Amino acid sequence: MSDSDFFSNWNYPTAMRVGAGRITELPQMCRELGMATPLLVTDPGLAALPMVQAIVEQCLVDGIPLAVFSEIKGNPTGENVQDGVGAFKAHGCDGVIAFGGGSALDAGKAIALMVGQTHPIWTFEDVGDNYLKVNTRGMAPVIAVPTTAGTGSEVGRSSVITDQDAKRKKVIFHPRMLPQIVLLDPELTLGLPAPITAATGMDALSHNLEAFCSSSFHPMAEGIALEAMRLIHIYLPRAVANGNDLEARMHMLAASSMGATAFQRGLGAMHALAHPLGAVYDKHHGLLNAILMPYVLVANRSAIEEPMRRLSSYLGLSETGFDGVLDWVLLLRREFGIPHTWAEIGIGEDAANEIAAMAIADPSALGNPLPLSAADYRGIFLNACRGKLG
Repeated sequence: MSDSDFFSNWNYPTAMRVGAGRITELPQMCRELGMATPLLVTDPGLAALPMVQAIVEQCLVDGIPLAVFSEIKGNPTGENVQDGVGAFKAHGCDGVIAFGGGSALDAGKAIALMVGQTHPIWTFEDVGDNYLKVNTRGMAPVIAVPTTAGTGSEVGRSSVITDQDAKRKKVIFHPRMLPQIVLLDPELTLGLPAPITAATGMDALSHNLEAFCSSSFHPMAEGIALEAMRLIHIYLPRAVANGNDLEARMHMLAASSMGATAFQRGLGAMHALAHPLGAVYDKHHGLLNAILMPYVLVANRSAIEEPMRRLSSYLGLSETGFDGVLDWVLLLRREFGIPHTWAEIGIGEDAANEIAAMAIADPSALGNPLPLSAADYRGIFLNACRGKLG
């Protein structure tokens, strides 16, 4: 397939501009949304790269001056969002371009939400009808430009933000947090280091896998998740092996967006554990999900035999059923150098009770195909410490 085969406009779940080189259309997209002085929200690593400087210069030439805010952590915090709101107001901005991986996308969407609010950000945690407290007239428009293929935050209606005082990740939600325009340009992901490609790709897999295993009735999300995992099966190994494989990068961007669309059906124990682990240990979210994946699959086995049979058949795995999918996941982890235990990334057994209590309270736990107790979560955590499957 040629590069032009991927050049298209989609309108699900929002307006999406898809294709290599389409970053050049960014000024036009700003004008479509009435942005004259956007705030480009990115992470410190990207902000230092020539790519971002080139975008700033291109937009300036096209009459769209950008302010840049990059003071965000890998797991963005409430303080990061507050600082971003300050930058938005100091520069007289009228919109947000969220540019980067999941941290930049989540922070950018949260900043765009908070620029017109009088309540603290935690008021809008995804609990009950808190979203009704949002002053929607104060929200700024958002263009989302992912540079990794993992979180799918570009098509999400929420942001995961760390409350450092509570040592807890909180989901901030409002339906209008969904970006108005998403730009999927695979050229922006070329050369991403293999370990980050692998960890973010496994994050995309975790979203689709948990959505597919959820018992909620949502056939559209189920179908999207299934096809996304086929794309990941084919293209993630290629993207990790060759960071300049444009076709693989394009399909992984699609699979990532598909995962965040599919998990409207629900997530599960992987994310219920990964969220508190990220908040307490400040580790990469995708890596945490990748380590957890086989342990959670085994814990849920009695409830997911049938979906695993369908998945293994759809992927054309040599062994069908649950064992075939588990072997595939373990093979991917070995191929990508993903650690098998918490000890390999500096997490010990001492926090088992704390993490289990936080996991059972996490909103993602509601989507798990089996109801799990705090003792169950503690067991999964300890199995991941000890490398014990089954």
